[in-house]
Amino acid sequence: MERKSFDCLALEEASIDQLQGAMAEGRLTAKQLVLMYLERIARYDKAGPCLNSILEINPDAIHVAGALDRERERSGPRGPLHGIPVLVKDNIDTADKMHTSAGSMALANSYASEDSFVASQLRKAGAIILGKANMTEWANFMTHNMPNGFSSRGGQVLNPYGPGKFDVGGSSSGSGSAVAANLVAAAIGTETSGSILSPASSNSLVGIKPTVGLVSRYGIIPIAHSQDTAGPMARTVRDAALVLGAIVGCDERDPVTATSLGRYHTDYTRFLNRDGLRGARIGIPRPIYYERLDEERLQIMNRAIAALQDAGAVIVDPVTFPAAKEKFDSTVLVYEFKPNLNAYLQRLSSQVPVHSLAEVIEFNNSHAELALKHGQTLLTASEEKSGTLTEPEYISARLRDLRLCQGQGIDFALKEYELDALLFPANWGAGVAARAGYPSITVPGGYTAEGRPLGITFTASAYSEPTLIRLGYAYEQATGNRRPPKLEN
Repeated sequence: MERKSFDCLALEEASIDQLQGAMAEGRLTAKQLVLMYLERIARYDKAGPCLNSILEINPDAIHVAGALDRERERSGPRGPLHGIPVLVKDNIDTADKMHTSAGSMALANSYASEDSFVASQLRKAGAIILGKANMTEWANFMTHNMPNGFSSRGGQVLNPYGPGKFDVGGSSSGSGSAVAANLVAAAIGTETSGSILSPASSNSLVGIKPTVGLVSRYGIIPIAHSQDTAGPMARTVRDAALVLGAIVGCDERDPVTATSLGRYHTDYTRFLNRDGLRGARIGIPRPIYYERLDEERLQIMNRAIAALQDAGAVIVDPVTFPAAKEKFDSTVLVYEFKPNLNAYLQRLSSQVPVHSLAEVIEFNNSHAELALKHGQTLLTASEEKSGTLTEPEYISARLRDLRLCQGQGIDFALKEYELDALLFPANWGAGVAARAGYPSITVPGGYTAEGRPLGITFTASAYSEPTLIRLGYAYEQATGNRRPPKLEN
């Protein structure tokens, strides 16, 4: 029987395994796959609903795909990402013909001189970096009340489930919107506090925020060294696990990755288990985190909890921990941003107009009509700090974050209630996990009556990615919650 060629209809919701299967059978090439995604980008990102999720397309993507096709013919695929197009957030360096700007006008003409560790790992795995995803400017550390998904350089990213109606989440907004709309197979986002989990929840995706140190931060425009990390965003847990395995590893240019030696896995798919919830103890931090939910979203969470129980999980409800009652602010981020950003900017070409935070602020003031639609209060607040991290206020705040969010936060809850993980609505527990440096996984949880997605998020202690992937996968397989957005041409 003659095999049918892989067509555009089959592309929607296609998993990485399905794409690889079609390429292995000769029904699809990486070049054809790139062209199909480009057609969808033209149809839905820059026309139709105009999602505006992608800032730049890699001019070499088609040629890279052709080279990878030839390599497959000669020696077979490098691995599960061979020939698979992915997007990277616009704060991740790529040494090619694309800019890295964090959505800012000040860096609109900045080309990275070398790949970030993440981009290098993706290329080694055979992935095709299709383009740069739009994002909330400066990863939402530019000003108070910045709209999710807005950047001066790229404009406003829209949520494909309700363009202009539903919040797209951020700051990895373009990564979330594009993957949800099937404009690419998967994407890389970055998170300081909620920036992967938020758009994953808002766009009915799987997002993995890894333990700080599992993925090198080298070549990523920073906010805070204590919390920054990159991670995968995909339509399935398996796809996210495949991408995570490709980007982890030790990197001598980022000393925090040395803490991950012997604790990371290059294949996280081995932790996928349909029965992974059986006997698992899941804690529900209902006080504080669930109390803010409206009735409709509370019902979605309660249905998710019931599904976990039906799949064999032991539900401990409610649980609480001391940090849940504490109020946190951005003190640590305000102090850490200046030295981290200045170190990054100092490495840039002399052709770039800014090489310090002070110069970014000055540039924005000089181009206020283009660059300051929403202000720059966080930039100026950080510039007022010394940049030496010697201030007692900073040191006290950082130590408080660690004490509360680790020992009196997630670690306390896991030990006190003998839990495998905590379950939060959307990204509402992201702040505690972020300050602790601990991982989380968001998976689709359901939809409101008007179609707004809501994710559920599993969180646990450092280097618990295998457990979180196991739990997230078992829940995903038991519920099958994700459905694609209905896009109008």
